[in-house]
Amino acid sequence: MWQLIQKTLLVMNSEFGISMAHFPHILIPVATEEDAQVTCAALQPYLDDIERVTAVHVIEKAGGAPDKAPLEKRREDAAEFLAIVDSSLSSTVAVDTRTVFGTEIVPTFFSTADEVGADAIAFRARGGSRIKRLLAGDITTNLVTNPPIPVISLPNPEH
Repeated sequence: MWQLIQKTLLVMNSEFGISMAHFPHILIPVATEEDAQVTCAALQPYLDDIERVTAVHVIEKAGGAPDKAPLEKRREDAAEFLAIVDSSLSSTVAVDTRTVFGTEIVPTFFSTADEVGADAIAFRARGGSRIKRLLAGDITTNLVTNPPIPVISLPNPEH
């Protein structure tokens, strides 16, 4: 089974009958409060098949340059974002939350997934224009390009 899904972006869609049963431990990236809420809502239909969720917020370090915001403020924000995941999912599934630091966001997600033994990474793609994604760095494209573990794009729960 792993060979069929290795390095593949899986798009969860009930139409295709894909189950999360093959991925009992999911890592979810959490960037903002809204991202936490949307990701949890998108993950809800699949929780019966999941045993554990590790929610991760990466505080991006500038690698010698000044950071984007004071570290304490960024830690407080991360704790708020991760608390949303914990309160949304912990009554149904075991939840672990982590704030990690890295100079490159996507490799940090993959190294954290390896550290915690996650079977896959599941995320909700955030919107935005192509120009905005190009200027800001397209995390989604980097996340799904040649991943070391399966990456699952969760559907919009409103559709």
